[in-house]
Amino acid sequence: MTPADMAALHALCFTHPAPWSEASFAAFAADPLCFTLTEADSLLIGRVAAGEAELLTLAVAPQNRRRGLGARLVSRFVYQARLRAADHAFLEVAANNTPAITLYTAAGFAPTGLRRGYYRTPGRPPVDAVLMARVLGPPDAPNI
Repeated sequence: MTPADMAALHALCFTHPAPWSEASFAAFAADPLCFTLTEADSLLIGRVAAGEAELLTLAVAPQNRRRGLGARLVSRFVYQARLRAADHAFLEVAANNTPAITLYTAAGFAPTGLRRGYYRTPGRPPVDAVLMARVLGPPDAPNI
C-alpha cells in the first residue's frame, strides 16, 4: 500500500479528526522506528522507541468493518511491538469513537487519562482524546 493509498483509505475512515495526508504517511514510511501493517483495505501504523510502542492510527475501510480486521491488526501490532522490545503500548482515541474504544479494550488496553479538546478540525467542535495503555510482556506471551 503506497502513501497515497494510505491517505485515501484514511480519508474514507476519518473526517473528525481530520484524515492524514499522503506526506504524513510517506514520513512514517521513512521513519525507521515506525512500522505499517496492512490487510484487506485496512492499515495500522505503529512506532516503537525506548521500550514503548505507540499505535499511531488504525483505519479499516467502512465496507470491511465488523469482520475482525481491526482486531487482527491490533493483535499483530502487539506482536510486532514485542519483537521490537517494547514493554508497554499506548494510544489515543477520540472519546466519541465507541467502536474503537471497545476494540482496544478487548485487546487489553485500559484508559489512563483524557486530553480535553485534543482533536481539532476547522468548523467542528473539538473532541477529547482518551489515552489508553497496556503491558506487553515477552514476544511469546498471549496478545490479550
